[in-house]
Amino acid sequence: MSTVILRPQLRLKYLNRLQVIIQHLSMSKHTGPETEVLLTKTGCAGVITLNRPKALNALNLGMIKQIYPQLKLWEEDPETFLVIIKGAGDKAFCAGGDIRAVTEAGKAGESLAQDFFREEYILNNAIGTYKKPYVALIDGITMGGGVGLSVHGDFRVSSEKTLFAMPETGIGLFPDVGGGYFLPRLPGKIGLYIALTGYRLKGRDVQKAGIATHFVNTDKIASLENDLTSLKCPSKDDIASVLDTYQKKSDDGVDKPFVLAEHLDKINSLFDTNSVEEICEKLKQDGSSFATQQLKTLAQMSPTSLKITFRQLREGSSMTLQEVLTMEYRLSQACMRGHDFYEGVRAVLIDRDQNKQWKPAVLEEVTDEYIDSCFASLGSSDLKL
Repeated sequence: MSTVILRPQLRLKYLNRLQVIIQHLSMSKHTGPETEVLLTKTGCAGVITLNRPKALNALNLGMIKQIYPQLKLWEEDPETFLVIIKGAGDKAFCAGGDIRAVTEAGKAGESLAQDFFREEYILNNAIGTYKKPYVALIDGITMGGGVGLSVHGDFRVSSEKTLFAMPETGIGLFPDVGGGYFLPRLPGKIGLYIALTGYRLKGRDVQKAGIATHFVNTDKIASLENDLTSLKCPSKDDIASVLDTYQKKSDDGVDKPFVLAEHLDKINSLFDTNSVEEICEKLKQDGSSFATQQLKTLAQMSPTSLKITFRQLREGSSMTLQEVLTMEYRLSQACMRGHDFYEGVRAVLIDRDQNKQWKPAVLEEVTDEYIDSCFASLGSSDLKL
């Protein structure tokens, strides 16, 4: 049997080619119709498609474990110039994390209650520190975990179908996935208002609030994606130019004022306090219909979650993304040990009776000592980025 000896240059070329083939073969395993994430190379771009349309593309641990290594491969691949992430179906980009699975695991003391948040936050950090342009097409419902997959990237493209919210205080959680980083950096007190009340932003208002970088009409999204993937060796400026061009062609809601415009002065004054109790007191004293409605909304939320969230955003305003995610991992595990998360999920997602029995039931009974314990280091179990 003869032996073929390859020259070093040929051997290197052969090995590189082999690596590309293996990579594409491993990707092809994730492109069947039943798979939850589609990972494809299209033109100059790596394209991630969240593929659980019936579940509104809710993010689970299996999806995270497919996305993260592929992101890292594309980051080092000289033939990949940008990454695009989108959701399958016509309703959602990603409506959040697979909270029900996490709830069941937490009740049973299973490791998913730690693993899900750890792996999710590591992925959020990978997106926030990505070396190549990252474009999220948030064309549809974008909440919770879907925010974490989009908001830390370079470009976030909303459409008239975008519905953005961080509704976690209503299920005994807090606006995680780096919410403590991006929310306090929105103009004025909009971020704190959204975080505490779970207020929903729609369409162009997602951009006007500073969450999306661009607005493109839904019927132009497919064409936009095609033009992005067809670029030749694009820079970040090239990608921005394409997005700007599409935005100029998209006129849906362009003449309407920002949905919160008339309330911004009140939001910026009433939510500028040292505690949630002070916010509630200011709202009572104000007495306007807007203030009264906010009081009613806050009364529906977990008092513990409200206090955690207030401090999370206050501390996160001066932290790096990595420091915020480390803090939020500690908070996630405190919620897994507590009562309100399980009660909130039961009332909102399982029984759907909306009859939440929070413990403690009022803000005054949530002690500073308890909140301090939620923010305490987990020692060797802390998140490592």
